[in-house]
Amino acid sequence: MKKLIVTSIIAFSIYACSNPGSENKDGSSQSKVNKELTADGNPSYDPKRGEGKFENIELPATLDVAMAQSGKQIYEVKCASCHKLSDERLVGPGWKGVSTKHKPEWIMNFITNPDAMIDQDPELQAQLEICLVRMPDQNLSDDDARHLLEFMRQNDGVQ
Repeated sequence: MKKLIVTSIIAFSIYACSNPGSENKDGSSQSKVNKELTADGNPSYDPKRGEGKFENIELPATLDVAMAQSGKQIYEVKCASCHKLSDERLVGPGWKGVSTKHKPEWIMNFITNPDAMIDQDPELQAQLEICLVRMPDQNLSDDDARHLLEFMRQNDGVQ
């Protein structure tokens, strides 16, 4: 009986580890995950684009104060426990200069889709090694993300 149980466990382990039709969490097969590969075999990724639905965001030259104020409120509830408004790291990196360092599309895609961004963006993966904590998905709406972006711009001196 003991021998049968051990044999069954080994057989199941071999089957589970070698199943060519295994699926990812989203239901896609592993062979479909990396649609395009670079010459060195790594998945293609444009770190300036971000991973999400925002592709082209036109920002006004002047700050939308009402939107920035709403973004500040979101920051205080959802973000302040991990991010400072200076360049000092708390749990996550500080926000000083974020809106000048990254494109608006990248910022909004990261706010609304952090898991996919962290999984694919080499810069975020390097940041994760420093901070040791993944940014959780805060379930923010597109409008919340846009308001946070405006607050980040205000924090970086846009008037």
